[in-house]
Amino acid sequence: MNRNPSDPHQPESFVSPYPPPAPRKNWFARHKVLSVLGGLVLLIVVISVATSGGGSTDSPDAAPAGGTAPASAGASATSAESAAAPRPGIGAPARDGKFEFVVRGVRPGGTSIGPDFMAERAQGEFLLVDLTVRNVGDKAQSLDISSQKVLSAQGTEYSPNTAATIQVDDAAVFYEQINPGNALQVTVVYDLPAGTDATQIELHDSVFSGGVTVDLR
Repeated sequence: MNRNPSDPHQPESFVSPYPPPAPRKNWFARHKVLSVLGGLVLLIVVISVATSGGGSTDSPDAAPAGGTAPASAGASATSAESAAAPRPGIGAPARDGKFEFVVRGVRPGGTSIGPDFMAERAQGEFLLVDLTVRNVGDKAQSLDISSQKVLSAQGTEYSPNTAATIQVDDAAVFYEQINPGNALQVTVVYDLPAGTDATQIELHDSVFSGGVTVDLR
């Protein structure tokens, strides 16, 4: 506004010698590169979600394009084969830890074992299990007789009768170590209720091992 010379009280208008500043652009205009990158990232996320969502409708058992069966199918087949594999029986080797066991035979032992004056008498009936135990490890190890369990058809577990086993085998068998590659033959005696159907024996290389089960039928 210009000053009116007839009005001494009107202030003189100030005119800046600098040009007025350019109008400030918005955030997107000032950050074009970031805006483009953000849009690309958002697009990639949307495509990824859509792709994974579409794939989830496929059958999990369907084979890939190359015709190879999925790993889960192979694992299931292996488990099925393991479940169908027959359990070792009399005369077949069965391993647990450092020992390989062979059940040579099972026979009744009556109600008394040993000489008359030292006889061990059964509460029920004795059952004798003849074993061959071979050390397949790399260190000497003793056989723990008490860890060998007989199982009935109902799943009842029976421990050996130590005194009766000593009558059949020398007591040293409880302490004798088996060197790597060597084998020991032993007869383990069980005192079972009369009429018990002993169907399996669970053999262990030590009291802490998982054990292996052998059919006695």
